[in-house]
Parts: sequence; structure tokens; C-alpha cells
Amino acid sequence: MTEFIIPLLSLIALEVILGIDNIIFISILADKLPESQRNKLRYWGIGLAMFMRLALLGLISWILKLDKELFEFNDVSFTGKGLILIAGGLFLIYKSTKEIYHKTEVANSGGPAEIKKVSFKKLLVEVIILDLVFSVDSIITAVGMVDELWIMYTAVIVTVLIMLIAAKPISEFISKHPSFKVLALCFLMMIGVSLIAEGFQFEIPKGYIYFSMAFAFLVDIIQMKTVPSTANK
Repeated sequence: MTEFIIPLLSLIALEVILGIDNIIFISILADKLPESQRNKLRYWGIGLAMFMRLALLGLISWILKLDKELFEFNDVSFTGKGLILIAGGLFLIYKSTKEIYHKTEVANSGGPAEIKKVSFKKLLVEVIILDLVFSVDSIITAVGMVDELWIMYTAVIVTVLIMLIAAKPISEFISKHPSFKVLALCFLMMIGVSLIAEGFQFEIPKGYIYFSMAFAFLVDIIQMKTVPSTANK
């Protein structure tokens, strides 16, 4: 029994960590919508992420081919997975940079922020693009960790349930604290850089990225707690 439980728990933990990127991205996009549509985008985005992962698990033989070399350029091997990660990383950096630029422009302009109407369908398409990138990365990682297909299916379903529970609180927290929204966007930029690096066969240990962002998050929390008390003196 232990030989199944340990790999299952390990895979769930890894999938949850990888799923955080998805939740943050969906949360930031959902914040652009009216209150009545935000939950809808979260549920659709996370639901589609589960559907993609389960569908890709059913195409294991095709997925494994994505990790095989397609061509070589300047002594760097490129695979199908690598090209998907590079495209996803560029898209993530573009979206994050655009959001940070927009927030900076609004903050520095003297007038009121210009409210732009955003289409639910347009945001859903953006979520689907990132869902696909993260799903491919997630499934190939799962295949490398365990051999039993039922463990992968179970881990995906449990992870998505955790994401559904965590999505709303994370979304509301990011929405209420603008400084954390900028931090989250910087986090997504770092993930985009790591995806591109991985696509070029240069893997940045994700532990370094998550540790640095956790430390920055802790500093922001401390600053948020101490600044008001300092102001009251």
C-alpha cells in the first residue's frame, strides 16, 4: 500500500505547486471582469485545466513523443514540449509585462483610470492557452514520476479540487491588495522566463523560484503589517 500512497501524495504535492501558477494567472484575469462573472471564469479555467490534463493522460503515447528531439540549432536540441514551453513562456511574459505597464501608467496618470470592457470569451481563450502549456508540462512531469496511470488520474482530480477551493480566496486576496497583484505578476514573469529556459534545455530549479517568491511575499506581508503601525506613531 505504501508503494502507491507515497508516489500519489508526492505527485499531488507537485501538481498543486505547478497549479499555483494557473490559479494566479486566472485570478488576475478574473479581476478584470464584473463581480458576477469572476467565479465563472475561475471555474471554467480550472475545469478546462482538468479536462486537458485528463485528455492528455489518455494520449500518453503522443505526449511522450513531445519529449523527443525534433531538430537541433546551435548545439541546442528542441523538442515538441520545448517549443510549447517557449511559446507559453513568451505569452506569459507578454501578458505580465502588459499588466504591470498598465498598472504603472494608471498609477502615474493624474486622471481617473480608464475602464476598458473586456470580453469573457477573450479572457477564456487566454486561460485555455496557458492551461494547455501548464497541462503538457504537468503530464510529462507526472509520467516521469510514476508508472501507474490510475495514480496520475487520481492526482489530477485531487489537485483540481484543491485548486477550485483555493481559487476564490487567492483571487480575493490579490484583488484587495494591489501590491500583491504586482508581486504575483512578477512571479508569472519569472515562471515565463523559466518556461523559456526549459524550452532551450536549460532548466532552472523551480525550488529557487518558489523560495524567492515566498520570501518576497513574506517581506510584503511584514511591510503591510508594519507600515500602518509606523504611520500611527
